[in-house]
Amino acid sequence: MNKAAVVGAGTMGNGIAHVFAQHGWEVTLIDVSRAALDKGLATIRANLERQVKKGVLSAEAPAEILGRIHTAPEVEAAAGAEFVVEAASENPDLKFELFRRLDSSCGSGTILASNTSSISITAIAAQTRCPEQVIGMHFMNPVPVMQLVEVIRGQATGDATTARTLEIARSLGKTPVEVHDYPGFVANRVLLPMINEAIFAVMEGVATPEAVDTVMKLGMAHPMGPLALADFIGLDVCLAILEVMHQGLGDPKYRPCPLLKRMVAAGQLGRKTGRGFYAY
Repeated sequence: MNKAAVVGAGTMGNGIAHVFAQHGWEVTLIDVSRAALDKGLATIRANLERQVKKGVLSAEAPAEILGRIHTAPEVEAAAGAEFVVEAASENPDLKFELFRRLDSSCGSGTILASNTSSISITAIAAQTRCPEQVIGMHFMNPVPVMQLVEVIRGQATGDATTARTLEIARSLGKTPVEVHDYPGFVANRVLLPMINEAIFAVMEGVATPEAVDTVMKLGMAHPMGPLALADFIGLDVCLAILEVMHQGLGDPKYRPCPLLKRMVAAGQLGRKTGRGFYAY
């Protein structure tokens, strides 16, 4: 049986573990926080039950799938996995440290993937002895539902690593799109400037958040307005991605809106704190 490890049991990590386990992989879900692991497993259980109600899974499937997910507090528990996905916070120093530890504990044939949404895969791979086996695998949220996976090649990523990652993504029922290693890749390079511009429109008094979102939903057929989406992603995450692009590409068009910076400083991060552009 194929073995995978997922580092980080948050929103993205538990969704990635869910999808791997649903498609027959033995998964080790790793997080230093026991509370995060318990919450991650509870989220997976709830999402599996939702799939049963929708008729996507049989009534027996959740128990079988959950039986393939094991938890551990140490990164070293990834030893023995053929494929590792890092889904920790969007913090370069944290990711670099995790990849150094994964590199020393995993086998020579293990592919190390990062679910980063904007941090350089080349820089992450440089922390390891086998940069040709490091790749980006950027899932979309919510992972069990969204079909896209951005597969990002770093400067040294090997053809065999890329081919195997694309193959795995397809086997998970996803549609992989291969992109190259530039700040923000494709999804966030296009999405975040739109969200940022929507925030500027609010700051400048052009329109209310409700009005901006209604224009984009009804006028551009977006399923969710950019400000509601920003609240869903987390305003702190939006700010971090914009800062990576602003610094990495050096273009003022990626400058984060002052209102976004102010809201993050105030702890108004969107759904996860109960308040962002909307109250939850």
